Amino acid sequence: MATSAVVHLIDDDEGVRQSLAFLLATAGHAVRVYESAPAFLETVADHQPGCIISDVRMPVMDGLELQRRLRLLGVQSPMIIMTGHADVPLAVEAMKLGAVDFIEKPFDEERLLSAIAIALARQSKDERLEVEVAQIESRLKSLSGRERDVLAGVLAGHANKTIAFDLGLSPRTVEVHRANVMTKMAAMNLSELVRMAVAVQVMPTR
Repeated sequence: MATSAVVHLIDDDEGVRQSLAFLLATAGHAVRVYESAPAFLETVADHQPGCIISDVRMPVMDGLELQRRLRLLGVQSPMIIMTGHADVPLAVEAMKLGAVDFIEKPFDEERLLSAIAIALARQSKDERLEVEVAQIESRLKSLSGRERDVLAGVLAGHANKTIAFDLGLSPRTVEVHRANVMTKMAAMNLSELVRMAVAVQVMPTR
């Protein structure tokens, strides 16, 4: 299946870069290679979505510091850390910083390819969620102030009569606003409306 995702491979060992790039390209992945973490950071402004594979021990900037820099820059691409056997504690620290997996050297090719597949699937899921949240937020902005008031009442579990009393409106007016909310939010039913509210974190506190 064609994909625009890119595997960004960072390792200071040229032999490792070449062999892994060949393996990944043979498996059908688009690959970009970098000899250091700073070299990769220079490209972040034009960062192509996908996943990042980085050695944990590198001169100038190690894999952990790279993770910290990427978090500060808001780069959300899933990251896989490559580590030697003695570097497992560092790999654990990398996981705490958000790495999705770590691979011990020397590693099994299938193990690496499986980790990449999982990381890319996660990236795709995250991107779909981001698009969905943006769509929901756009729909929320289309609501009038009164419609947002009615929405808040609905999400709080109040009946139309209660919402009408709280807002000083007639029950019929609340019904009209509620119907408009469902239409503008493109919600088929109440449960879908609640799911949208949860996705953008507008549920009322209790």
